[in-house]
Amino acid sequence: MLIQEELDIQEKLKILSDAAKYDVSCSSSGIARKGKKGTIGNTLAAGICHSFAADGRCISLLKILFTNQCIFDCRYCVNRRSNDVVRTAFTPEEVCTLTIEFYRRNYIEGLFLSSGILHSPDYTMEQIYQTLVRLRNEYRFNGYIHVKAIPGAAPELIERVGFLADRMSVNLELPTAEGLSRLAPGKTREKILTPMRQVQRGIAAQNLKALNDFGGHANRKQRGLIDPRERSVGLTNAWQDFSHHRRETIHTDIRSWESGPAGFGKNGAAKGREIGMADTIAHPGRNVWSSLQMTNQRSFVPAGQSTQLIVGATPESDYHMIRVAEALYQNYDLKRVFYSAFVRVNDDSMLPSLPGGPPLLREHRLYQADWLLRFYGFGAEELLSEERPNFNILLDPKCDWALRHLEQFPVEVNRADYGTLLRVPGLGVKSARRIVAARRSGALDFPDLKKMGVVLKRAMYFLTCSGRTMMPFSLNENYITSQLVGAEHKKIWDIENHDSYRQLSLFDDYQIVAPVSGEDRVSAVTGLL
Repeated sequence: MLIQEELDIQEKLKILSDAAKYDVSCSSSGIARKGKKGTIGNTLAAGICHSFAADGRCISLLKILFTNQCIFDCRYCVNRRSNDVVRTAFTPEEVCTLTIEFYRRNYIEGLFLSSGILHSPDYTMEQIYQTLVRLRNEYRFNGYIHVKAIPGAAPELIERVGFLADRMSVNLELPTAEGLSRLAPGKTREKILTPMRQVQRGIAAQNLKALNDFGGHANRKQRGLIDPRERSVGLTNAWQDFSHHRRETIHTDIRSWESGPAGFGKNGAAKGREIGMADTIAHPGRNVWSSLQMTNQRSFVPAGQSTQLIVGATPESDYHMIRVAEALYQNYDLKRVFYSAFVRVNDDSMLPSLPGGPPLLREHRLYQADWLLRFYGFGAEELLSEERPNFNILLDPKCDWALRHLEQFPVEVNRADYGTLLRVPGLGVKSARRIVAARRSGALDFPDLKKMGVVLKRAMYFLTCSGRTMMPFSLNENYITSQLVGAEHKKIWDIENHDSYRQLSLFDDYQIVAPVSGEDRVSAVTGLL
């Protein structure tokens, strides 16, 4: 369908903001940058000021598509080529105008810019680059910008955008190459992983530069023993060592993708090696240093990269999903993997029907497990297995794991190490750190744990303080499960019935209306109670 060029900017905004709502892979900045004289905007490491829509989506950023025109025909996508929808596109100037005007009105703190594929990946990425150049240089916008890297775009364009954006992301979409080829025939795993690897290596090369600048050479620099030529040679050697290391490990990465749940398929190894060689040749590290000089020392993707997986569009289990996420964290240094419950927006026979609606509870459990992978030291193989491929719908993954490993409990709070405390249900990263710090001054008891933020409703079954439990109970899996499920059941109801909330009144509750008695009618007429 042809792009509607006669639409004004407000009509475009309505269409392209609505088209972007299914992409959940945006979050707080994760990067701190103060405002500078002559610029507007800043970004805080603690995160962007969030507000949420009725469906729970973050709307703190101006979240738009550059265009909803697309050359691909992904079956799950509302902007697929074959859909009969109004097509439009912003110009770089229009995106800049919207961002600045929204920011000045305090509607937003930053920009999340994604896009369909207009004409070609290179053309689309060039338009995004022109937008960011204007925002950063002409409008002096110093706020947070999250941009999608377009799979298939030239590495040079990815690199240029990376020096202007805070975070970049490439959506993996589906956990297996088979699912991708079936539901998104225009996309390939190679095109998705290539920019992801490029961003990872660009960040790593930049870190090596910083290490060389402020690390091993610091003492010699202070004593004036570094020749200026040695600095450049050191950087070159550091990058060469890093590149050699990645060339050695990329074949291992490809083999893991081939044999694992996210495998490339029958010809995975050969395709993966092609990715590795092309990615090594066209990697931003070959001119990352000159780029730093040309962009006035602006960092390359300082807030890291992320990706998104669609949950429920294909029949892969939770075990497959978290194994893919774990591989991405380990091999691609991702900051976040986002999970998006599949919403059936197209009537297609190859898509699941989902009579119960989007799998929101499953999405919730995957996020909980993802937190355990990133912050609590768990591995995917510990949480699930081929024999137990899906999460317990009644218990969160941490409680479920603890109940299957009761031989490791109870844990003595006053002696357990930090890693052991993290595995106790009801204890988080902050509360575990507080415990380790506080017990240096004396023995802790359960009232102390409650003040530190420990959720004793769960933790009480897995902890002892000075050898004593909080209350007498049997360390039995069935008993503890029955106690934990009661509290968890309400959370599950809240997730599955999130659309049924309404304002309560004095006269009804949960849509139950009591009949009006004759006495009440008389009181209403006479005013006598």
